[in-house]
This record gives sequence, structure tokens and C-alpha cells, in this order.
Amino acid sequence: MGSMGSIVTYVYTSYARLPIQGATVAFTQNCADGRQTLLAVRVTDDSGKTAPVRLATPALSQSTSPGTQTPYALCNIWTEASGYECSIIGDVRVFPGIVSTQDIELVPVPLAAAEEEPCDDDAPQPQ
Repeated sequence: MGSMGSIVTYVYTSYARLPIQGATVAFTQNCADGRQTLLAVRVTDDSGKTAPVRLATPALSQSTSPGTQTPYALCNIWTEASGYECSIIGDVRVFPGIVSTQDIELVPVPLAAAEEEPCDDDAPQPQ
């Protein structure tokens, strides 16, 4: 890894893309032993966006020939907000030298279910 890239998220609900303020967004990366490393935790602002998270990425020069390293780094994004189902997106690509944006749509849960945990207990948890 020789360069840096950044990623931001835009968290919203409905087809109208209404921003969700106060959503918690965790960024992780997979380790070789199967666990995940927590890179950062951000909270969305009133426009539904997070502050950028910087990640180490391969240098572009290392990815210009076939059979060489992939030109991006991968991360996972865990998102939850009160009253919405949890979202887990794996293998999000982050490219060197640019700010990538990941849109995340959260689905409202029925009022009775909103008091329960928003994430599935069987889902792998970041460590």
C-alpha cells in the first residue's frame, strides 16, 4: 500500500433520498485471519453525510499491468440509526487519490420492531 484514498457516505431513506441525521457508520477492513479491523466510526450530519475516512490504497503505478495488484483497497461499512434496519455493505472499493462516495439507503422498521436491536445477531461483528 503506497497511496491514500478517502471514502464518505451519504445515508438516506426512501426514494426521495431524505437524509438521515445521526446515523452511526463504522468502517472496517477484513484481516487475513477472518476478523475485521475497525478503521473509523463516523456520525452523519444534517445532510446525511459523514466526514471522510482515509484508507491506505495501492499506488496507481502498481496496478497498470495485467496480473498485478488491484488498483483499490476494500472496506466494509456498517450503518445503523434508531428506527431503521441495519445496513452492512461489504467490499466497498476505495481508490487512491480520490474521495469515493457510498450511498446507503436505510429502511424504516415498524414501530413495534424499532425497540429491538437493528442488526442481525448472526451477522459478523467488527472487532
